[in-house]
Order: sequence, then C-alpha cells, then structure tokens
Amino acid sequence: MPDKRDAPKTSDSGFHPKKLSDEDQARVDKFLHTGVNDVERKPFRPWLLLAVIVGVLTLLSLLSLMIARTKGVV
Repeated sequence: MPDKRDAPKTSDSGFHPKKLSDEDQARVDKFLHTGVNDVERKPFRPWLLLAVIVGVLTLLSLLSLMIARTKGVV
C-alpha cells in the first residue's frame, strides 16, 4: 500500500504538483497582471443569441418549404 509521504508535493492550492520555480512563477504572475491579455468585451446577451438562432432557423425552414413547393413535394 503506497504511503502518503511518497505522493508528489503540491502547490499552495493543494491540487497540482509545483512545476515552476518561485522565480519563474513570479515572472509569469507579473506578465499576467500587466494587462497585455486584457480585452474589453461587450457583455454576453443570451436573449440576442437565442433570437438570432430562432431567426436563422425560421429563415432556413421557410427556404426549405419554398423549395419543396416549387419541386411539387408539398
């Protein structure tokens, strides 16, 4: 039976083993907080997405119905 002392060391969060040295982790943290990757975005609007999906589905259904009528299927 494996002993808990043989388990890999974990970081402060307790979930993953530590992969970076303290110096490298400090450099990564500094870069992430510089704002280089910070992008201003509009808020997500789920109702607009739903309306677009329903609109596209309706248009495709009407197109399909029109094609079927011109070919004599309906």
